[in-house]
Amino acid sequence: MELRHLRYLLAVAEHANFTRAAEALHVSQPTLSQQIKQLEGSLQVQLLDRSGRTVRLTDAGRAYVHYARQALRDLAAAERAVRDVKDLSRGTLRLAVTPTFTAYLTGPLIGDFHTRHPGISLDVRELAQERIESELAADQLDLGIAFGGAHLPAITASTLFTEHLGLVVASGHPYAANSEPLPVHALRDQQLALLGGDFATRQHIDRFLADHRVRPRIAVEANSVSALVAIVQRTGLATVLPDATTREHPHLRSVPVDPPLPSRTVTLLRRDTAYQSAAARAFGDLVRQEAHTFDHTPDDLVR
Repeated sequence: MELRHLRYLLAVAEHANFTRAAEALHVSQPTLSQQIKQLEGSLQVQLLDRSGRTVRLTDAGRAYVHYARQALRDLAAAERAVRDVKDLSRGTLRLAVTPTFTAYLTGPLIGDFHTRHPGISLDVRELAQERIESELAADQLDLGIAFGGAHLPAITASTLFTEHLGLVVASGHPYAANSEPLPVHALRDQQLALLGGDFATRQHIDRFLADHRVRPRIAVEANSVSALVAIVQRTGLATVLPDATTREHPHLRSVPVDPPLPSRTVTLLRRDTAYQSAAARAFGDLVRQEAHTFDHTPDDLVR
């Protein structure tokens, strides 16, 4: 048995089809079929049920695939450990953040880290929290920055700072001149631009409004904070963004709401059994050192 046998089996299990698996692996279908038969021969057991329209794992195949995935993850971690250079002159870091952080946190952190460690190659992605956790568990990421709460069993979360959310409008919006907090029920009459429903921020907002029996008038849904900022600056729509984001945009105003939108805890996520490279440890140290610079209370905002 060789490593390619495991990779080939996992590809067929994922695609449930020899043709699609062969295309993904860039090998011919006969070659793929032959390699799978060799693996079954070495184990003396049938791993795939080829009798239906789709290819399915047998009971033995499901049991074997579980350990095959784990073995390949461990080998990938071993390769990273071998390549890991303690002086951080080279290496890689795979990081994902939830969308709200790209507007105020990702740039400063990545800029500072790159300045300190220019030899580290960074792969930075913006993902919904559920996907961040699933990719951490699958060893497809080294670290994630997201929010506190319930996490997948394999995920360890370290508290970084508290993020405060606010209702945000353009500087020319009528609400921008408010001297008193806006009653939350007034949002029934305000059209909103919000992140899509699969994002943690949107779910946080929806729970808050539902708790106060406010049905929002959603005019626009977007999948990035930068899009929301551009839309709100040019329309009479309002949105909900971290207060730290508003500080970065002079044409936006944060409007206090009564009762205020609930704050939430920002956390650094990792897989608890994952190998921590020197780059991942250095980034974790950096984000913990600088976390306090992103913790602005609502009273800090410049109106």
